[in-house]
Amino acid sequence: MSFMYFAYGSNMLPARLQARCSTARVIGTATAQRFELEFSKPGKDGSGKATLLDTRSQSSAIPGVLFEIDRTELKFLDRAEGAGYGYDRVDDFSITCATTGDIITATTYLASKTDPDLEPFDWYLALVLAGSHHNALHDDHQTRLRAVNHVVDTEESREGRIEALRALSEHGYSDHHSLLGRTVEDR
Repeated sequence: MSFMYFAYGSNMLPARLQARCSTARVIGTATAQRFELEFSKPGKDGSGKATLLDTRSQSSAIPGVLFEIDRTELKFLDRAEGAGYGYDRVDDFSITCATTGDIITATTYLASKTDPDLEPFDWYLALVLAGSHHNALHDDHQTRLRAVNHVVDTEESREGRIEALRALSEHGYSDHHSLLGRTVEDR
């Protein structure tokens, strides 16, 4: 038995999600209608993490990646996402499948609280960009991601940073700054 999971943030990069749920496999891309992406979910590390906000506007849409995961790994995904401790798991989230146009329901996670003053760490934003690029999401989405203000994480021993850089490396990204479209000197 498996479930469908809609990723729109750092979990779009397969190596990132597969480190958490080994059975995760990409089904394709999808879109969350009436939503906007923000990095306003407070992370344990003090930075902003991705979340979707309902705009109620038909013109808003956020692309993401649809995965199929073995149901036995749902508890691992809950733990990684902090279900009940920052993110709420939504099991009936409607998305539009990119290849068929069908509206289907999937599991996703939305922030239970947001802080619009937060910014993501550089490595976290790089994960989201790498996932967007890897799954060939729209160029305009990647352009919007590159425009997101972010904070350079100077704590090189941060566990989240180390895990992120490992996932990026597995997909051939040796310099996460290059994904951001800026050099170290630009910041």
